[in-house]
Amino acid sequence: MNTILILLAVAVIFIYFFRKDITEKFSPTKEKNYTIDDQYNSERKDREDEVDKILSKMGPNGLKDLSPEDKKRLDELSKKIK
Repeated sequence: MNTILILLAVAVIFIYFFRKDITEKFSPTKEKNYTIDDQYNSERKDREDEVDKILSKMGPNGLKDLSPEDKKRLDELSKKIK
């Protein structure tokens, strides 16, 4: 009985001291100190990456190679980047 209580106490102490590491391992981490500028820059980078992806689909025929959805999305993104 004493052995079980000692093991339980050690487990509780272990979990108490390493709770931050354990919770970060099993839950997605959130950005800390995420400023408005950081958020803007992140969103801008995502938009630029999406534009680059769409532009890479273009072939020798230019815009004619893009699907209507790609053309529409490219137009939307190009307005936001300006």
